[in-house]
Amino acid sequence: MNNYLDDFPLLKNKNIAYLDSGATSQKPQSVLDAISEFYKTHNANPHRGAYELSMEATGVYEEARQKIAKFINARHPEEVIYTKNATEAINLVAYSYGIENLKPGDEIVLSIMEHHSNLVPWQKVAKVTGATLKYMYINDEYEIPDSEIETKITSKTKIVGITHISNVLGTINNIEKIIKHAHKNGSVVLVDGAQSAPHRRIDVQKMDCDFFVFSGHKMLSPLGIGILYGKREILNNMTPFLMGGDMIEYVHEQETTFAPLPNKFEAGTQNVEGAIGLAAAIDYINKIGFEEIEEIEKELTDYAVEKLSKLEFVKMYVTPNKANHSGVISFNIEGVHPHDVASILDNFSVCVRSRKSLCTTTYEIYEY
Repeated sequence: MNNYLDDFPLLKNKNIAYLDSGATSQKPQSVLDAISEFYKTHNANPHRGAYELSMEATGVYEEARQKIAKFINARHPEEVIYTKNATEAINLVAYSYGIENLKPGDEIVLSIMEHHSNLVPWQKVAKVTGATLKYMYINDEYEIPDSEIETKITSKTKIVGITHISNVLGTINNIEKIIKHAHKNGSVVLVDGAQSAPHRRIDVQKMDCDFFVFSGHKMLSPLGIGILYGKREILNNMTPFLMGGDMIEYVHEQETTFAPLPNKFEAGTQNVEGAIGLAAAIDYINKIGFEEIEEIEKELTDYAVEKLSKLEFVKMYVTPNKANHSGVISFNIEGVHPHDVASILDNFSVCVRSRKSLCTTTYEIYEY
């Protein structure tokens, strides 16, 4: 296994075991250098000026979009919309597509393992439109059984929101089956790829999802940059979520026409350094290669699960099907509050995420 520690200044300079990349990853030097280079040589507002420096900024900004589109195999660069994170991307779809298209009697289907960012916006959509919110539940192996997919997604379902990989359980969901069944019933599908984009090759065309979202800060790039992918024909028919700035075409006293994709969803001055950093992070990931990333992740995960399983006071929430499990390992220490566990581990320079959980008989609901 190669040692990439020297690529990360913070990890190189601090004597810690950082195990919270599912929340925010550390940044390699190449990403930090790309951001610094932008501010040193290209800093201006993209799409706002006719002078050379602004055009240079526009060039690097749009080159980043093309690189991101290639990374997820989007058919068109304009299908890639910059947001500040996956949460904002989901809200964009919820407001611009969900509220505009749903009505009483329609149904929204989520999995019970969704991050709150892919749950709370749909609660809002349901309340505003009168649609019904339903859930696919998980079995004792922390997976969504086929019966839940086939019975919950029906002809009444208009939107399905599904996490590709659970940020709590590490379960890799059967996205292809869910999308195929949803499309058969006339539903559109939003895939939350925040935990999958850094870890496995994404092909939105092969996946055939209607929307795909992810956050840069979970995949080695700066905070405050995220991506919404949407099929061009759907995005073209959606109204903008945010108004003003660069998303306009012409403004009159009483009405405004909107710019074409992708600009109509990118109001105001954008996080250009974030886009540049995300492109640099993609370069870093591609240099390593997903084959090696998955191999390293599997080795570390198998080792951790093996060691933790030998501790009688530890309860893990991990599917026994290794093929359906990613690098997230959730566990409880019997009789100890998770915040106390995290504080004790921090005394040994081990950084983990802690959260309170409410247990039921068939699944876990977590506070984030």
